[in-house]
Amino acid sequence: MRLATFIINADGTSTIGAMVRDCYVDLHAATAGTLPDDMITFLRLGAPGMAQAQDAIQHLEASLQAGSPEKLATPEGRRVAYADSEITLCAPVPRPGKIMHTSCNFDAHLQELAGWQEPEWQSHNWGEFHFEHPTGFLEAPSSVVASGAQVAVPHFTRQLDYEIEIGIIIGKKAFRVGVAEAMDYVAGFTIFNDLSARDIQAREHSNKVILLGKSFDGSCPFGPHLVTPDELPDPHDLDMKLRVNGDVRQDANTGQMHYKTAELVSWWSNTTLEPGDIITSGSPPGVAAGMAVPDWLEPGDLVEATIERLGTLTTHIVAGDPEVNA
Repeated sequence: MRLATFIINADGTSTIGAMVRDCYVDLHAATAGTLPDDMITFLRLGAPGMAQAQDAIQHLEASLQAGSPEKLATPEGRRVAYADSEITLCAPVPRPGKIMHTSCNFDAHLQELAGWQEPEWQSHNWGEFHFEHPTGFLEAPSSVVASGAQVAVPHFTRQLDYEIEIGIIIGKKAFRVGVAEAMDYVAGFTIFNDLSARDIQAREHSNKVILLGKSFDGSCPFGPHLVTPDELPDPHDLDMKLRVNGDVRQDANTGQMHYKTAELVSWWSNTTLEPGDIITSGSPPGVAAGMAVPDWLEPGDLVEATIERLGTLTTHIVAGDPEVNA
């Protein structure tokens, strides 16, 4: 299933649904309210909720094949299917409880950062990083935005960077789970773009912390959908490409992750993971910070992050408030 959270433009209602035959079906309406209208509550239902959603989708798919989405409605007359132009996508989980960001999980990305010449960046000794277990940091849930969002360049940075990653969305409560059973706790996957204020990040690293460089407003675009594992023959063999204004900057495969999904879920479950929480994979190489002459993001740039079978996450970089930036 390709699950989504979206707003129905006609009345501003927020709901959850699924993409079916290029339409979005409202699972809350289609099940007469037995499925909730928010993603975290839906994920808490576990396997029974997923099964009910699948049943509803199968029923609606046959109906959509026979007619247009605006004609598909409940007996009470409530529409249950919408064209893409009739809805506004939100992030699949608009406000996750927490975002566990894995750092330097692609060896080649670690190597490119080791060569970054910014003095404050070099004070963080990337060249001696040890892979005894995953490492990372928390990102603020308030920084989440959807595919297609406009993200303003923060007034405090001159070095706005991008990072394509695969996002792992947790489906049920997990605490100290083993690698062998870790995939049972995964509800699905999504595309994540870890926007970074590199100059702020470097200063924070020099003090052995990380916060604002990764958690400013709009720094966590992800989506467009939550794709369930049954849609992916192998989540560790998916091509990843990030383009800026059409130019390919990052080109990798999820198979290059140092730690794979089950290992990440197992390790990060040393703190309790809850439905809707997100674990990121870390970024492959090709970021601006790894260039000999960094080409930082600036207003007017279009960032497109594509992962095979997951779709494309788009982000529009815009100018911030001129009064704040002054």
